[in-house]
Amino acid sequence: MSAASQPTAAPAASATPLVEVNGIEVIYNHVILVLKGVSLKVPHHSIVALLGGNGAGKTTTLRAISNLLKGERGEVTKGSITLEGERIENLSPADLVKRGVVQVMEGRHCFAHLTIEENLLTGAYTRSDRGEIAANLEKVYSYFPRLKTRRTSQAAYTSGGEQQMCAIGRAIMSNPRMVLLDEPSMGLAPQIVDEVFHIVKDLNSKEKVTFLLAEQNTNMALKYSDYGYIMESGRIVMDGPAQELANNEDVKEFYLGMGGGERKSFKDVKSYKRRKRWLA
Repeated sequence: MSAASQPTAAPAASATPLVEVNGIEVIYNHVILVLKGVSLKVPHHSIVALLGGNGAGKTTTLRAISNLLKGERGEVTKGSITLEGERIENLSPADLVKRGVVQVMEGRHCFAHLTIEENLLTGAYTRSDRGEIAANLEKVYSYFPRLKTRRTSQAAYTSGGEQQMCAIGRAIMSNPRMVLLDEPSMGLAPQIVDEVFHIVKDLNSKEKVTFLLAEQNTNMALKYSDYGYIMESGRIVMDGPAQELANNEDVKEFYLGMGGGERKSFKDVKSYKRRKRWLA
């Protein structure tokens, strides 16, 4: 069989991920250990989900990548974070934006006194070409038609879903290669959550934007992601292709509320051992 017939292209593409986190530990206030040896890879043009309950360490992981920890007295004390093989722990958040890595914060954080369009334009602060900015604005409106109809409305008087769309649109205004999306479904109605995730998938497939999203809505995240990591107590406890995780019995029981058979008590030995494995 000739070498040409071998499927060699995929490994080459994945050899250097866009972002790689390798065994990082994060400490807050010099004493509180929050992340304990977290490692993950985000390939180019993928959607990767970081899943887990409140306090698992998802937001801290995103903040470690975007270098926003210092504002909360946190620091990476071990391990490394690379962007296309280059260490980025010492770059400022602004430098990372210029290199194409942008974070959409939990809770949206739109400027309440500005209009939707003014909010979007704040995302283009690293850009100087007026033509490019105008083109990006139209691109955002094409993906978020709701925002175009509300472009002159003050952000404070728009819905939670519109504010979430505005926050994502503001990130897209900087022409990112990668968007770190923190809890995009929080506080939104189910149909709006579906709409937001559908737009994220569109941006990924059409604009080749890579997404790393931290999300408690495991079902929705796995539906739209390519790969998933599950966190518990500052550690990665499981990872795999999204479809495999969605079909995994442990994930079904503890994260999707869909355990097979009759509902188990935590006093049940098998269930207890399984939970011990998660928290180990």
